[in-house]
Amino acid sequence: MFSKELQLRSSRRTELIDITPQVEEAVRASGVQEGICLLYVPHTTAGITVNENADPSVKQDILEALERLVPPGARYKHTEGNADSHIKATLVGSSVMIPVAGGRLAFGTWQGVFFCEFDGPRSRRVLIRVF
Repeated sequence: MFSKELQLRSSRRTELIDITPQVEEAVRASGVQEGICLLYVPHTTAGITVNENADPSVKQDILEALERLVPPGARYKHTEGNADSHIKATLVGSSVMIPVAGGRLAFGTWQGVFFCEFDGPRSRRVLIRVF
């Protein structure tokens, strides 16, 4: 097993950060030819997803849709001002698994990995494990 911790700094309250190059580099460094890459976000107000990374408007569409579904400032019981961030992180999820084939992430044509910030700006971590 190969382990790496990715350090990130978000710049806005909500944003999707393309971390595909860093994850691809971790897979190369692992030397694993056939296996699984596990990505985990150890935060309660952030998540991770795999989606299209060719058209930047997809990221904006995702963020805007989540904002409509879970608006900030609604009548939440959690009073720290970030209840919407916790809910968005739950909807997106805190981990993804991507197959590794031929020493590379087995992505579809347009796919990439995005760290999903919902309560920034903050310093964040992504744990990478390649098996």
